Amino acid sequence: MCPSTRKRLAAARSVAFLNSAITPFEYMILATIIANCIVLALEQHLPEGDKTPMSERLDDTEPYFIGIFCFEAGIKILALGFAFHKGSYLRNGWNVMDFVVVMTGLLGKRELKDMIVATTGSDFDLRTLRAVRVLRPLKLVSGIPSLQVVLKSIMKAMIPLLQIGLLLFFAILIFAIIGLEFYIGKFHTTCFDIATDEIKVEVPCGTELPSRLCPNGTICRKYWDGPNYGITQFDNILFAVLTVFQCITMEGWTDILYDSNNASGNAWNWLYFIPLIIIGSFFMLNLVLGVLSGEFAKERERVENRRAFLKLRRQQQIERELNGYMEWISKAEEVILAEDDTDGDPRHPFDGNYFTLSESD
Repeated sequence: MCPSTRKRLAAARSVAFLNSAITPFEYMILATIIANCIVLALEQHLPEGDKTPMSERLDDTEPYFIGIFCFEAGIKILALGFAFHKGSYLRNGWNVMDFVVVMTGLLGKRELKDMIVATTGSDFDLRTLRAVRVLRPLKLVSGIPSLQVVLKSIMKAMIPLLQIGLLLFFAILIFAIIGLEFYIGKFHTTCFDIATDEIKVEVPCGTELPSRLCPNGTICRKYWDGPNYGITQFDNILFAVLTVFQCITMEGWTDILYDSNNASGNAWNWLYFIPLIIIGSFFMLNLVLGVLSGEFAKERERVENRRAFLKLRRQQQIERELNGYMEWISKAEEVILAEDDTDGDPRHPFDGNYFTLSESD
């Protein structure tokens, strides 16, 4: 590559880098992404592949969005380089996602599909490529640094969250085993009508106090599927784990407590359910929030430290350039003063007559 071509390429990269770094350009891309998300949300598809008139008009905006995204990718590739050096376009994971979205958008165009089919002779379905459009809202993440910090915190918290998940599973397993010992088969007895042999009330019952006794004309016996169509029970370890998990999510756990009180009395059941809620819900599940909060704080601190480091390095670079410039000026003054001592004519490097005298010499 000749020197003039290299200079032109360097100048083009400088202009592209400035365009991709300025705030109005970023705001334009973010506004385009938001508008594209709104368009995707407003699409309405009918049976047999039909579309509403509004959906057809929205499809007409697709080339404009693809064009803007291609322009963004081209500017960044020109500014950063493509993939073969450090800091290039494809060395960033968010840029890789943007590139995939842009390429699938281009391949999803019917005109390009017809050209590929005519060239290769093989057909492919556009619906798969059009499904990748759901990744376009994720382009917001690549344009908003604070969202990147949140997602990086979540990804880095996966290993600690896995350890907490194992601890939570063992706690659920222990409470499920305890529930097997206390409540196995207890949720399948209910009140049957003596005359018709039909279930009178679908609520667990017992045969003696302090459990719930059946009214006159009914008898408490088996067999009933149980609450929630037989899902809420402690007959085996799988259903017991599922029931305990429902309790620690605090979704309907009081109903399970009341069913256990109806089946076996309310004297000691609280000794099982209260520790289950405190340990499983208030403590274990809040550990997840604690881990996410800690990782987010660490990631934010890392980003702030990196930003401060880059700012300090930029200041040092400016100071080095300024010191070099001042040193160059000092040396130039020394040279000119030395020439003045030799020639006897006092001149100043910034004096307009200096250049005239130099040309005459």
